[in-house]
Amino acid sequence: MSSVHLSVRNLSKTFTLHVLRGKQVLAFADVSFDVQGGAFVGIAGPSGSGKSSLLKSMYRTYLVDAGVLDYYAADSTRVDLARAPEDVILDLRGSEIGYVSQFLRPAPRVVALDLAARPLLAQGVSLDEARARVAVYFERLRLPRQLWDAYPVLFSGGEQQRVNLARALAAGPRLLLLDEPTSSLDDSLQSVVVDLLRESRDRGSTLVGVMHDRQLLHALADEVITMRNGRVVAS
Repeated sequence: MSSVHLSVRNLSKTFTLHVLRGKQVLAFADVSFDVQGGAFVGIAGPSGSGKSSLLKSMYRTYLVDAGVLDYYAADSTRVDLARAPEDVILDLRGSEIGYVSQFLRPAPRVVALDLAARPLLAQGVSLDEARARVAVYFERLRLPRQLWDAYPVLFSGGEQQRVNLARALAAGPRLLLLDEPTSSLDDSLQSVVVDLLRESRDRGSTLVGVMHDRQLLHALADEVITMRNGRVVAS
C-alpha cells in the first residue's frame, strides 16, 4: 500500500424528480472514507442504499450536492472530482480512471475488439498493439473468438459484461471503479474476474467496487464499507 489515492469527505447527493412535482430522493449523505493506493475498497449494502450512485458520483456521471472527492493523480496533483472542469475529468478518464458498469453501452457498428481497444488508442497505443492486449483479456474471459469481430449490441448480457471488463482492465487504469462487475457471469467466470482484479491490484491499480456478493467482496477487498439508507453504517 502507498499513500491515499482518493479521499471522500462528507459527500451528499439528492435527486429531484421533476416528473413527481419536485419530489426529492436521498441517494447518499455525509459519506466519508479514504482509499489507499493499491488497495481494493468494497462497498456493500442492500439495494437502494446508495452504492451505485456513490460510485457514479466518483466517476462524475452524477454531480454531488456537497462534499469533496479529492483524487491524487499520477503527477501528485490533487483534483476534486466533484468540482473539476469537464475537460480535466475527461482527461483523467482517458489516462487514469476506469469504470466498469453493470451494462455495456456499445457504439453501433463497432466490433468488440475495437470497442475494447478504444481506451488504449486514446493513450497513444497503436491499433495492432491495442487489439493484442485486449485479445489476452478476451481469451481469459472466455469470450468466443467468433464474437471478437462481431457487434456487442447483439451480445448477451454476460458477453457484454466481459467486453466491458476487458476494455477497462486492458487500459491499466490507476483507479478502477467497478459497479457489480460479475452480476451477469457464472461462478467459473467470476473466479476468473477475481484473479484478473487481483492481478490489476498487484500491478498498482487502486480499486473501488460495488458488489452484492459478500463472499466475492471479502475475497477481494482490503476494506468493506457498508451502506444503508444512503449512509455509511460500518467499515
